[in-house]
Amino acid sequence: MFCACPLVQKSRNRQLRELFPDGFSIHHAGMLRQDRNLVENLFSNGHIKVLVCTATLAWGVNLPAHAVIIKGTQIYAAKRGSFVDLGILDVMQIFGRAGRPQFDKFGEGIIITTHDKLSHYLTLLTQQNPIESQFLESLADNLNAEIALGTVTNVEEAVKWISYTYLYVRMRANPLVYGISHKAYQIDPTLAKHREQLVIEVGRKLDKARMIRFEERTGYFSSTDLGRTASHFYIKYNTIETFNELFDAHKTEGDILAIVSKAEEFDQIKVREEEIEELDALLNNFCELSAPGGVENNYGKINILLQTYISRGEMDSFSLISDSAYVAQNAARIVRALFEIALRKRWPAMTYKLLNLSKVIDKRLWGWASPLRQFSVLPPHILTRLEEKNLTVDKLKDMRKDEIGHMLHHVNIGLKVKQCVHQIPSVTMEASIQPITRTVLRVTLSVCADFTWNDQVHGTVGEPWWIWVEDPTNDHIYHSEYFLVLKKQVISKEAQLLVFTIPIFEPLPSQYYIRAVSDRWLGAEAVLYYQLSTSDSTRETSSPYRIKYLMIFSELLDLQPLPVTALGCEAYEALYNFSHFNPVQTQIFHTLYHTDCNVLLGAPTGSGKTVAAELAIFRVFNKYPTSKAVYIAPLKALVRERMDDWKVRIEEKLGKKVIELTGDVTPDMKSIAKADLIVTTPEKWDGVSRSWQNRNYVKQVTILIIDEIHLLGEERGPVLEVIVSRTNFISSHTEKPVRVVGLSTALANARDLADWLNIRQMGLFNFRPSVRPVPLEVHIQGFPGQHYCPRMASMNKPTFQAIRSHSPAKPVLIFVSSRRQTRLTALELIAFLATEEDPKQWLNMDEREMEDIIGTLRDSNLKLTLAFGIGMHHAGLHERDRKTVEELFVNCKVQREATGGGGGRGRKQVVEPGQPRRVPVGASRLPGRLPHRLALITGQA
Repeated sequence: MFCACPLVQKSRNRQLRELFPDGFSIHHAGMLRQDRNLVENLFSNGHIKVLVCTATLAWGVNLPAHAVIIKGTQIYAAKRGSFVDLGILDVMQIFGRAGRPQFDKFGEGIIITTHDKLSHYLTLLTQQNPIESQFLESLADNLNAEIALGTVTNVEEAVKWISYTYLYVRMRANPLVYGISHKAYQIDPTLAKHREQLVIEVGRKLDKARMIRFEERTGYFSSTDLGRTASHFYIKYNTIETFNELFDAHKTEGDILAIVSKAEEFDQIKVREEEIEELDALLNNFCELSAPGGVENNYGKINILLQTYISRGEMDSFSLISDSAYVAQNAARIVRALFEIALRKRWPAMTYKLLNLSKVIDKRLWGWASPLRQFSVLPPHILTRLEEKNLTVDKLKDMRKDEIGHMLHHVNIGLKVKQCVHQIPSVTMEASIQPITRTVLRVTLSVCADFTWNDQVHGTVGEPWWIWVEDPTNDHIYHSEYFLVLKKQVISKEAQLLVFTIPIFEPLPSQYYIRAVSDRWLGAEAVLYYQLSTSDSTRETSSPYRIKYLMIFSELLDLQPLPVTALGCEAYEALYNFSHFNPVQTQIFHTLYHTDCNVLLGAPTGSGKTVAAELAIFRVFNKYPTSKAVYIAPLKALVRERMDDWKVRIEEKLGKKVIELTGDVTPDMKSIAKADLIVTTPEKWDGVSRSWQNRNYVKQVTILIIDEIHLLGEERGPVLEVIVSRTNFISSHTEKPVRVVGLSTALANARDLADWLNIRQMGLFNFRPSVRPVPLEVHIQGFPGQHYCPRMASMNKPTFQAIRSHSPAKPVLIFVSSRRQTRLTALELIAFLATEEDPKQWLNMDEREMEDIIGTLRDSNLKLTLAFGIGMHHAGLHERDRKTVEELFVNCKVQREATGGGGGRGRKQVVEPGQPRRVPVGASRLPGRLPHRLALITGQA
């Protein structure tokens, strides 16, 4: 007893200190955790003989006793707002604490209740009552969590998910309790209809609250940002409804605290008569913001307690101390959830307020206080003096330590203040902006830490920051990102590069802000702005971040489609299985086929650029039959594709010699000299053309066709630049003009590229991305997650659903970023197929015939996937395996193909999971793999 006294005397609970000397104590959920732990230990060790407690002790703590007394069976139910009878399960659990076998030979249980309830409890104690499920009360929250997680994606899966719960067991055992009649149970013994009705009702509720999107026609669920945030932060459905009703982009900090106070998470907090006077004092002394509702209402009390907690106010009533701890703990979580919601809604001002308010609660420090109050090493009176003299962090950085000491009348404190000032996290930012398309800018942001690292203050890993790009004119965030400034980057002053894309609109806004805000520190932020301009005159202003934005597009003329007979050669006409050229080919036909001027063609993939290249090649065959044409493709896969096509169409049918010149295939000099058309890669042609003086076939080149010339802006850019420059150099020395034809997607700076290639207005064709012969329908789904592997895993099921929804019976291409991912994605699709009635529904040929084909393959994973109608295509496959997959896919024997790039056949749908943050140049080509001419009428991506 005596050894325990010092521990008890240290407790802040006055009642606990007064009762303990007599062997009595108390225990309830309103006590602080450390006090509850102390009471439990003292009771277990026999220092406390009589413990007066609430039912929570019986449920959550295993404390044995000889006798248990239940005094009164009426308990207050906050949700009902009235007293209800103590449940028999609570009674049985409480009585279970008496006479535990390990501690006692027998026990005694005493229940004291009103006379009218005596027979009720006697009956319950002498009969066995089953435990019923309470799952229905939180079905909406749990279903939302499963949808956010991706384990439930439709009504069918949700119905199956309910069958795994205890609720389903009890509904079948005791249907009347759950509102199911005996007749309904007899008709539907598995309760499938009832479960489906439950799911649909909850789905409608969640859809109305914008937590999910529920398509009743198809039965599909899709999670929203709001639903995911609610799931991640454990925010209840009713709270989200309150937010939807009250929360908007223009609330003040006081309004935000009032909204948080009305959350359902605080329902159990009630106003007590004895607390009103003290609450009134707290409101007057510690509340910096208004508290709607006042001390008489529950939400007013919550608001007052939260503001008092932030102001570090002292409370006398122990119930208020306990309620304050509970409010602070939950309010921090709810405000963080509101911050995520505002960020996803793209509200810059509200996002900034909520991030600061979250830190205000965490730090227990109002935003207008000095940031130096976050350092415990500085005395309170020094901090007060700093605030009185209005010495901001920026001013203190410019002052010497002795100046600071004299200002504060404390010479020795100047050094410590100076050290703390430099330990407040800060960053400097520099941005470079590059137009990608007419409506997209690429921003390369360099972030460099500018503060002193201290392990005791900052930890040992890094400081988290939020960064977002906001448009102050339209009050909108166009990009947001969470990043970590590592300790080693701070110490070495190493800059961190962030690359992202943002949209721009016409008319152009005056400026964009890039704002960086610390996730943990108040007063730690930085802002960078850049202005947008459409004229050269404004570029001469002082801002280094002004950009000139000019983009030229060619208008697609309303011309009569040109027939293939315009080629004037029956051999050429026979190469095409269509009668007329498409609108793009019709407009460029004359320039390519009847002139020798240089041409730059920017058009969407699938609009017929390969035919454009062939028109230029036919011009060479007609006018310069003894010269050579060179076609440069950036990928070996595209070179192989052209070779497979042109070997048949140009070499066999036209009698022209076509050779491949790559790192894998190097023909002899004699074959090259006889060639009419050379298909090669940039690196190989660069190496060949270097010795042009000794290689006559290089001098015989009349036309250079460069496919995907927009790669100039990527890693291969220098190689392409050298090739074009060397070609112009060779042409000037041999006095033989060499025609350059560049093929690309739509370009942002087509005029600059055309000037470099010596292309006049006649040869410049830069069509908008929307100019496609086949209409394209694009569906974009965003997925949260910073790490690649979990994010890709979360995309597998939506990929399967997209196939089922948009192209259940037609070919689909799935682009992924690596060879390994082709295997993982294909295997996941097989797993989803296994749950279907027909797992081999994507296989469009006889299984025995497929088994014969599989027997010829080398790749073991490909053998497995092809059996289900799923192919894989990447550079790591053996040549014969790859050709087998291509032939099967083209002939629609397999319906799905996971590929790592390359390939150019027409198909109904392209799925592109895992699009990286930095968009690769090839990404713009992927939707072009959708239906080519005569393949289909519409396509989807």
